[in-house]
Amino acid sequence: MTPIVQCRGLTRTYGRKIALNQINLNLERGRIIGLLGPNGSGKTTLIKIMNGLLVPTAGEVLIGGISPGIETKYKISYLPERTYLHPGMRVEEMVRYFQDFYPDFRMDRAYDMLARLQIMPGERLKNLSKGTKEKVQLILVSRDADLYILDEPIAGVDPASRDFILHTIVQNYRRNATILLSTHLIADVENILDEVVFIRYGSVILHAGTEHTAQ
Repeated sequence: MTPIVQCRGLTRTYGRKIALNQINLNLERGRIIGLLGPNGSGKTTLIKIMNGLLVPTAGEVLIGGISPGIETKYKISYLPERTYLHPGMRVEEMVRYFQDFYPDFRMDRAYDMLARLQIMPGERLKNLSKGTKEKVQLILVSRDADLYILDEPIAGVDPASRDFILHTIVQNYRRNATILLSTHLIADVENILDEVVFIRYGSVILHAGTEHTAQ
């Protein structure tokens, strides 16, 4: 089966700065993968190229064998590091928005998760805590996608919220899909990962199963 992500000589520069340097990488289906590295290592640039938000300077990335575009947007469910939702929107408005935009979004599952988290659908985003905002956004991206890309989903939230968010990631996403979880908080996520990709200075310096990283 074709890997869900294929990078071939993927390079991205900003003037003289090299953000990604000749990355060759295959990510298989049905895995929880940590995209790890310090801030500024190139993680978010790689994610944006996968989502079609940036174009590479050289090389290519394929999502399920297809170049990023309209078709791949239905294969990917993306949680960016910074929210793109209007702070004045109510939670129920966001749920309706995602149902209208994505045919694979399940409103029943979203409302079930909101109820279990005791999040009121009538609440406005701006009135929610940081941890609750992250939970709402995770509910919104739990579509029936092939690839979930989560950019720093646990940054800036308290440890209890981190535990719940990680549990949500593992339990509520589509079976046989791949979850690509970008973070610099390695210790918090290592117990849920099947494999890790470690990036530094725009290059992949490690790609291995988690059983190898502990040795």
